[in-house]
Parts: sequence; C-alpha cells; structure tokens
Amino acid sequence: MSKSVYRPLIPISSELAQVQLKNGDEDELLLLSLNIGEYAKDWKSAQDICIKLMEHSNPAIRANAALGLAYIARNHRKLDKRIVKPYLLKELRENKEFNWRIRDAIEDINLFMEWNLASKKGNIPV
Repeated sequence: MSKSVYRPLIPISSELAQVQLKNGDEDELLLLSLNIGEYAKDWKSAQDICIKLMEHSNPAIRANAALGLAYIARNHRKLDKRIVKPYLLKELRENKEFNWRIRDAIEDINLFMEWNLASKKGNIPV
C-alpha cells in the first residue's frame, strides 16, 4: 500500500463502486466506503458495500467501512441495525490498530440513528 495522501472524496456511480469492490486495489478500497457513504443516493446499496468491506483482511479498510456506515447514518438517517451492529461490535473488539476510528464511527452512528451501540451510560469503552 502506498503512503497515505489526502484525497478528496468524489461522487461514485454504483456501477464503478461494484467494479472497485470486485477488482479494486487496497488504495481504492480504502476510499470506496467513504465515497459511497458520502455520495450514494441509495443507502441500502451503500450499506451493503460497507458491510462487504468490513469482511476484508486489511484492518484499515474495515475501519474505513465502519466510517462509511457513519457517513450513511449522517446523510440518510438510515441503517439496518440487525445487519450493521454485529460487524461494528466485532470491529470494536478485534481491530486494535484502528480502534479509535471504530469508536468514532459508532459514536456518530449512535448520534445520527439515536442508537446506543457499545455504550455504557452513553460512553463507548476505550
């Protein structure tokens, strides 16, 4: 993977998103969930892409997928809790390298969806 360089998020078609999901290199996959979470018109297909990326072997891609779910929550105020909750909680437990990003994503999702995932008295454990 190349050195991290800031790149602005760009609107992406669902067709291109599917191509990147299937054939994309890790640099593309790192941004895919963020682009789709920010710009997708269909929250459900964006959620499906983020969930698929949460199954990737790279912990940074999985962490960005959680953040992509937070973007969907912010932009659409819709997520399927029964689908996303197990993935988010698994990442919170297991992704030590990017735990801070997972916590941030869950906090945002809790805010925008009015959920209470992973919280004890409103605070996500560190």
